Amino acid sequence: MNIFLIGCEHTGKTTLAGKIMAWMEDIFGKSSHFHDHFTVPCDELSPEAQASYLKLHPQAKELLQRYMIRYHTSPEFYSDAHHNLLGHVIEEAVYAPLYYGYGCKNSGAPGRSPEGERTELARTIEKIMLERAPGTVMVLLTASPEIVRLRMKENPHTHQVVRDVDVEHVLRRFEEEYVESLIQRKFVLDTSRTTPEQTMTQFIAKYEPFHTVADRKLMAERTRP
Repeated sequence: MNIFLIGCEHTGKTTLAGKIMAWMEDIFGKSSHFHDHFTVPCDELSPEAQASYLKLHPQAKELLQRYMIRYHTSPEFYSDAHHNLLGHVIEEAVYAPLYYGYGCKNSGAPGRSPEGERTELARTIEKIMLERAPGTVMVLLTASPEIVRLRMKENPHTHQVVRDVDVEHVLRRFEEEYVESLIQRKFVLDTSRTTPEQTMTQFIAKYEPFHTVADRKLMAERTRP
């Protein structure tokens, strides 16, 4: 499985990722975590490192983020049957121009690759992903602006990225990147009125047509007497 979860903060990505990992353990006998290192600052860093990262110059942030994104599309990761990503380059395309100080349109240096524009980088990275894992499935999680704001209020993140005033814009930008994505195996889950369990049930049903031959072989071996 190569699952690529995207969506605005507080649409339920992390919760769904955890349920998918448990489901993979059940149907395959093994799981694969979701690489989730792409939001500035990465919450895997110590509090001191997070504070330091936030103070970095945008050029330094851009360099480190580009490294992290490209590193997670290296052949070593795709040598395993399962490589799952959360946010990754689509999140970068949405958040970098708005919050990180780089990555907007026409930000690439004259005469050089347009990768400075994060939406252009997204298409470049997607080509690599599809070359290494043609069965990649993109899942966009979304919710109504009212629900996102309610969740922001009830369960704020330590380093909240999305501002209240930007919720509609961010939701729209994720939809735009989803539509423009080169990844064609994809679907949307609206979590506005569903419990995590109901969202997971919807995920399993919508993912069914996208199981690869390798997936089905593993599942058959798992259920074989």
